[in-house]
This record gives sequence, structure tokens and C-alpha cells, in this order.
Amino acid sequence: MFDQIEELVIKFNEIGNKINEPAIIADQDTWRKLMKEHSGLQPIVDKYKEYKKTLNDIDDALTMLEDNIDEDFRNLVKEELSENKKKIEPLENELKLLLIPKDPNDEKNVIVEIRGGAGGDEAALFAADLYRMYNRFSERSKWKSELMDVNESGIGGFKEVIFMIKGDGAYSKLKYESGVHRVQRIPTTESGGRIHTSTVTVAVLPEAEEVDVEINLSDIRVDVFRSSGNGGQSVNTTDSAVRITHMPTGIVVSCQDEKSQLKNKDKAMKVLRAKLYELELEKQHSELAAEKRSQIGTGDRSERIRTYNFPQGRVTDHRVGLTLHKLDQVLDGDIEDIISTLSTVDQTEKLKQATS
Repeated sequence: MFDQIEELVIKFNEIGNKINEPAIIADQDTWRKLMKEHSGLQPIVDKYKEYKKTLNDIDDALTMLEDNIDEDFRNLVKEELSENKKKIEPLENELKLLLIPKDPNDEKNVIVEIRGGAGGDEAALFAADLYRMYNRFSERSKWKSELMDVNESGIGGFKEVIFMIKGDGAYSKLKYESGVHRVQRIPTTESGGRIHTSTVTVAVLPEAEEVDVEINLSDIRVDVFRSSGNGGQSVNTTDSAVRITHMPTGIVVSCQDEKSQLKNKDKAMKVLRAKLYELELEKQHSELAAEKRSQIGTGDRSERIRTYNFPQGRVTDHRVGLTLHKLDQVLDGDIEDIISTLSTVDQTEKLKQATS
């Protein structure tokens, strides 16, 4: 492990020298790429410096204890020695964790799809609740949310809603949200006071750039049609909505949120690109099935991951057995505790794999 770290330190220093060269600075694309690589190595270099300093402090303390020093100073040195020895194992584990390859998609924006599942109107209403929850979480995270397409039910819910969340590290946090979300509550239309169970499916896709996915224009069919649902006069009276069919895969995406046909097409292409990118990722994951099963991250969207129980005011994430009795706060976007727990468990699993 330490040979690997030493090589990374050398690489870090070499990049540090390069980014100050006038020729590199003049080439902004190369400079940005090197700066990103340099900042990515910074945490492990800093942690390794801390680790080596702790080892040096231990050696210094042991040397001092061999000298003829007074008892009070000896006790102080022993105390510092004991504290530094306790730091070594945690520092080594942190270094191991930092050496685990990062998900290359972690810093990307995300496209989120929420669909009502079992439960009819109640599922559609809860889909709208989840849409609001993720928007509130985005606001708390200082991210931006952009609606891409929506298929409303007649009672204020969503049969389907697709939106993009833009922000640093959006995928690194929201990737844990993919899966089936179950809600247990008494619908407003239920006169007998019975608790109903409904489900909503959430899919979180990393935004794919053109360099990630190349789409052959001969492989797609673009249809335009008149938008439906709520909207301004021009939205509902012109053929501004766009439907794109990717013929090799059969994937169909549409967008009708914008007044402009060009803007709708651009949004639809982003969704298509993300779906094709997800297909490629799934293909890679299937080749590493054992690894996929051991990780919490981007789970199968058919897996039930969480239950929102209204009568008990609780939220339970079934993957890690976490239960929080603050349903109202969670639905208002306070999901950081859930995400941080999932992230910690995921990293712990990866650390076990790295050290096994």
C-alpha cells in the first residue's frame, strides 16, 4: 500500500510543477484536467503526511524515553506516545479508504425519474411528495433543480416526473435513492380510516456528456406534438413537445415542459443520453456482479429500499436498518442523516473488500 502511496505523492508533485508551466497554463483544457487530477490526489497526500508525522513523533518519543529525563517530562512523553500509537490504525484505514477508486460519476449532475407504482392515485400523490422532498434537499445543498418532463394525475399527483439536479457531488449523494419507496398512510379518499400501502419508483441517473455517450442521429426518430397539461398559452397550442425514440434499444423519452421545441429536444436528448449511459453502466456492473451485490450504492430500481410510515411518523431504510422518527422533516428535504449513513456503510464495505 505504501509503495502505491509513494508513487501517488511523486505524481502529485510532478503535476504540481506542470500546472505552473506557461505552456500548460496557455492550454486551458489540459490545465483544467491537471488541476482536477491534482486536487483529487490532495486528500491522500495530506493524510499520508499526517501519517508519517505521527510515525516520526512516535520515534522521537521512544528516543527521548531512552534518555535520562526527569519523571514529569517522562510521563508527558509517555502520554503523547500513547496518544500517537492510537492514531496509527485509524490513519491506516483512512489511507486504505482513500486508495479505493472513486466512482467517476460522483461529481456529476443527476437526472431523477420518479414514477407512481402500485397504489393508483395514492402512488401518484406520493410521487409528488418525493419530488418536493428532493427539491427541498437540493435547496438545502445549494443545488439547482430543473424540471424536464411531467405527466400529472388529475388530483395533484404525478404519474411520472423527470427533473435534473445540478450541483457539485449531486450523484455522490443521490445515487443511494434509486429503488422502490413504499408509503403507508390513510388516503384522503379513504372513509374507513384504513392504512393503504403504495409504492413509487425512483431512478437516479448520472448526467452523461456527449463524450460519455455517442448517439448516431440515424438511430433516433424525433416526433413533435402538442403539449398537454398545465402550461402557458403557447405551450398548449403549438407543437413544441418532443418525443425521441432510440430505435436500437427501444428507449422512448419525451419533454414538453418548455415553450420552445428546440429546448424540449435538448432536454429530451439529455435524458436519452443518461439512459444509454445507465445501460452501459449496468452492463459493466453485471460483469462485476459480486461487487455490485456487496455495495449499497446504485441499487436495482426494483428493490424496495425505504418505507415512509405516516401513522407512526417514521422512515425506515431497509438496506441498513436505519429508522428515523421524523417523517415530516425527511419529507421536507432533511435526508442528510439517511444519505450519510448509507455512504458510511458503503465505504466500510469497500474498505473490507480492499483489505480482504
